Amino acid sequence: MCGIVGYVGSRDATEVVINGLQRLEYRGYDSAGIAIYDPTIGLQLRRSVGKLHNLQQRLAAEPTRGQIGIGHTRWATHGGVTEINAHPHRDASGTIVVIQNGIVENYLQLKGRLIELGYQFESQTDTEVIAKLVGLYYHQHRDLVTAVRQTLQELRGGNAIVAFCIHEPDTLVAARLGNAGGVVIGLGDNEQFIASDIPAILDYTRNLIFLEDRDVAVVRRHEVTITHLDGTPVERAIHAIPWDPIAAAKGDYRHFMQKEIDEQPRALMDVLRGRIDQEHGRIELTDIRLSDADLRRVRRIYAVACGTAWHAGLVAKFLIEQLARVRVEVDYASEFRYRNPILQSDDERDALLLAITQSGETVDTLAAMEEARNQGVSSVAIVNAIGSQAARLADGGPIYLHAGPEIGVASTKAFTSMLVAAYLFALRLAQARGTLTPAQIREHIQALIELPGKAAQTIEQTTPLCIKLAERYHKASNALFLGRQINYPIALEGALKLKEISYIHAEGYPAGEMKHGPIALIDEQMPVICIAPRDHIYEKMVSNIEQVRARHGQVIAIGHLGDELLAEKAHHLIGVPATLPLLQPVLNVIPLQIFAYHVAVLRGCDADQPRNLAKSVTVE
Repeated sequence: MCGIVGYVGSRDATEVVINGLQRLEYRGYDSAGIAIYDPTIGLQLRRSVGKLHNLQQRLAAEPTRGQIGIGHTRWATHGGVTEINAHPHRDASGTIVVIQNGIVENYLQLKGRLIELGYQFESQTDTEVIAKLVGLYYHQHRDLVTAVRQTLQELRGGNAIVAFCIHEPDTLVAARLGNAGGVVIGLGDNEQFIASDIPAILDYTRNLIFLEDRDVAVVRRHEVTITHLDGTPVERAIHAIPWDPIAAAKGDYRHFMQKEIDEQPRALMDVLRGRIDQEHGRIELTDIRLSDADLRRVRRIYAVACGTAWHAGLVAKFLIEQLARVRVEVDYASEFRYRNPILQSDDERDALLLAITQSGETVDTLAAMEEARNQGVSSVAIVNAIGSQAARLADGGPIYLHAGPEIGVASTKAFTSMLVAAYLFALRLAQARGTLTPAQIREHIQALIELPGKAAQTIEQTTPLCIKLAERYHKASNALFLGRQINYPIALEGALKLKEISYIHAEGYPAGEMKHGPIALIDEQMPVICIAPRDHIYEKMVSNIEQVRARHGQVIAIGHLGDELLAEKAHHLIGVPATLPLLQPVLNVIPLQIFAYHVAVLRGCDADQPRNLAKSVTVE
């Protein structure tokens, strides 16, 4: 959720940076900071915990002055919500400052190496590791962009950073690694702007450059030069953003759905912020108002949701049962209350309701929460919309996704964020119940930290093939999606995405059930999408693929990168990176979203506003 703003020019940098941070407040944050430089005063650093108003009060008491500066709003990832952990962070000499949006997957190793070299750390953040590395290499090369490039080559994970050094007082260096953090450069008249999102700088310019993966930009008031990480010069197009605020928010994308698919690495990172303690192997869901004792009493969970969120509930069942060993039942919220459910007996107060909803206003889900309350059952809500009814009804507390606004009716980034939020909740339950040790939880945290980068890799590497497959199959009348175990809900979700935005009839099935009916539909015109990662039922999925091939079905397989056997068995293989089996659905669903989107576009459908559908279903 981090907001980044930078400025160099002739204006008051403090005013520009604070104004930009205000435009990014919608993204959520828990602390803020600013660094301004003036040759006669020096480097001025101000940071505060809480809302931006607190930083503004600090600045009123301790003003800053200068024409170059950077600012940041932080949602904690590594380290708690403290002023010392707030950005910007400094190098050992105090002459270089850095702000960052992202997660450094290998920060513990880098920090350990720096400590061996004698460096001391003030904060618990991964960002300070970046600052110290930039300072180390600046001392060697006396060139900021060289120091930033060398630092970036050591970082793992998606990151966006901005740095400046008082010894180069007219220069900002901005860079982007992966898709987990965007960087926008605004071009002005003898002034330049940097931001993590478009709204931050629209008051000053409409001419924008979007940095791509492994771009490094040197930003001075009179010029902007961009190179690849290896120093090779590169040209990036200048985009003139219209004054229409909706078009401005869409940026260079044709549809919001396309934009929101690409935003998933950042959204996955944001759902983790402030909730993982890698060093101690702990999950911190501070919004949940249930103690460890409360969580230990839970013996059964009822997950209720509708549509895409129901598919997230099915995945949550696998996560919670395997990690925390608590039984989970999954219900359509629209059916839940009408079956007069018996949630718990008077002498066994051991049930919990888990409501999953993007909008927090879905009437059926709210009714299910009311039913649980009437029976004395507490509820926890996985929800995106802050302050929504579901968040208020959840007496056990909400788990906010922090995915940002999702405009496209067909959910993409909210769905994958739901899966990660459910994963965190399952780990929190396991932590309270003692079914996982801190060392085991640490392994899961490491996989979660690596997930945004792998999601970015998935988007980049699978999009070209998904476009080609859409060109080949967009005229199909039917499609079948198959998966097993935790990937069966992903088959359901892939089918739902295709049918709701392209209007192609599509069905999702557990692959083992194919021979009990759906196999009759398979012929040479039928694309069959099979989700087959190398897990404990991989051989079963390969057998199902062979059965489809025997009936002349056209097999599109989703599997691990480099799976030669799967490539041989299927007509088309969409390879995705491997992660822990319980996290694999997050990556597996992304190419299904991309495929559905491009099929819809080729069929002339409105991917953002499919016919007969609404984003929030507030009536029965």
